[in-house]
Amino acid sequence: MAKEMIVTTGQEIPGKKIIKILGIVKGNTVRSRNLGRDIGAGLRNLVGGEVKTYTEMTIHSREEAYNRMINEAIDLKADAVIGLRFTTSMVMQGASEMLAYGTAVKLK
Repeated sequence: MAKEMIVTTGQEIPGKKIIKILGIVKGNTVRSRNLGRDIGAGLRNLVGGEVKTYTEMTIHSREEAYNRMINEAIDLKADAVIGLRFTTSMVMQGASEMLAYGTAVKLK
């Protein structure tokens, strides 16, 4: 069974000592909207409320970016990732990037 990767937004891990910084790890994905979702979102915008198709798209994007970051940390043989952050940016009209990044470290 594979060891579980420790991931935190903090800069330290209680009860553990960081013995080596392996470097920045990141994972990203770029997603675009589609016409069907845009029509539904436009209608939702008229009456208000959550646009669930975009919420789901964001959740999937975040999970994919996170998993890619973890895979990069595993490739470095990291024990943990500290300082986890998520950010988004618009790549072009109708398409945005989700980026997960942090610092891969070895623990004692």
